[in-house]
Amino acid sequence: MKTKRKNVDVITLGCSKNLVDSEFLIKQFNAGGFSVKHDPETPSGNIAIINTCGFIGDAKEESVNLILEFAEARKRGDIEKLYVMGCLSQRYFEQLGAEIPEVDKFYGKFDWHNLTEELGMQYRVDLANERTLTTPGHYAYLKIAEGCNRTCSYCAIPIITGKYKSHSINSLVDQAHILASQGVKELQLIAQDLTYYGIDLYKKPLLAQLTDELSKIDGIEWIRLHYAYPAGFPKDLPQLMAQNPKVCRYLDLALQHISDPMLNRMRRNFSKKQTYKLIDDLRSTVPGLHLRTTLITGHPGESEQDFKELLNFVEQVKFERLGVFTYSHEEDTYAYNNYKDDIPQELKQERANIIMESQNRISRELNEKKSGKLLKVIMDRKEGDFFIGRTEFDSPEVDPEVVVETDKKLEIGSFYNVTVTGAEDYDLKAHI
Repeated sequence: MKTKRKNVDVITLGCSKNLVDSEFLIKQFNAGGFSVKHDPETPSGNIAIINTCGFIGDAKEESVNLILEFAEARKRGDIEKLYVMGCLSQRYFEQLGAEIPEVDKFYGKFDWHNLTEELGMQYRVDLANERTLTTPGHYAYLKIAEGCNRTCSYCAIPIITGKYKSHSINSLVDQAHILASQGVKELQLIAQDLTYYGIDLYKKPLLAQLTDELSKIDGIEWIRLHYAYPAGFPKDLPQLMAQNPKVCRYLDLALQHISDPMLNRMRRNFSKKQTYKLIDDLRSTVPGLHLRTTLITGHPGESEQDFKELLNFVEQVKFERLGVFTYSHEEDTYAYNNYKDDIPQELKQERANIIMESQNRISRELNEKKSGKLLKVIMDRKEGDFFIGRTEFDSPEVDPEVVVETDKKLEIGSFYNVTVTGAEDYDLKAHI
């Protein structure tokens, strides 16, 4: 029985920021002698830990359904202990505890360290910068901050995570050194908002300096930037991206909308004119830059004219990567307290679909221009007779891939030069 109790399943829901928390926790359990499986197809441990997401309605529903499923398993005696952590339990701590008593204990977003003590371990401070990777060994996410200081109308993240807290440059460089020593070649920099990095801790934006310091680490060949906010965008970052070969010519810039009435209602503190100028400046400074953005359809008050302006924006700018969310009316947000959710879900989804249909066409057109070009690709995995890789313009899990046909034996996690032989809406075909 003692051996059985050393088996733990950790299930992670939501974004890569949650994944990083799970990886730190798994490292602590491994150091304490526990055997841990992450996201197993069939739960096998006597202890289950669910790291939840509470961002929007669909994510909350997925988290609650999974907790209920494991709570039933707990009642049947299939598992001995059930713990819940993460964003959903941070946001609805008391309600969940009252409604799902089968859960042994709930933890929030930031107190998961105490879970080690609950299971008879002491949290190892000396391992605070170490984690057990759940991603393929050649890339890792590096979370550079917690929280958010923005006041966007639709977003519940600041309610869940609190104020922005940058991790120190020294701590992040130390983490990156450890990751590089384990074979990581590609860092995905993540936070709720990369743009704000350093302001709270160093009284000035230091994203460019942090990125430059990380690029000096032997073994790290690609650094990719995710979740940048347009307002207050660091002026020294584009030049670094243009000059430093280790910084991918890729930027995830969350814009959400383009019409000024909607940007004002969303409390984005950034105008249509400023948005177009920022995009022009970025593309002129960083040749070959691939921009990813996310948009929201159906925010309260979005008129047909606002939507047409948004669609025109997409067709005019031609983003290399783009995703769309439909508005979710989240409790305690500014929009929830001040606006009526006045657009039917069907219309929200219809508008999202129209934008994605346009983006499909744009993506294919941009891909076709790459035909015959030589690109550097990192190989992620093999599927059947094909190797699947990514260029510097593609983030794992969310972006297109490069399908490579070859009779050679390629090494997963290594870089290769490939020639593009064909283009689909999103993926490319290539050979060595």
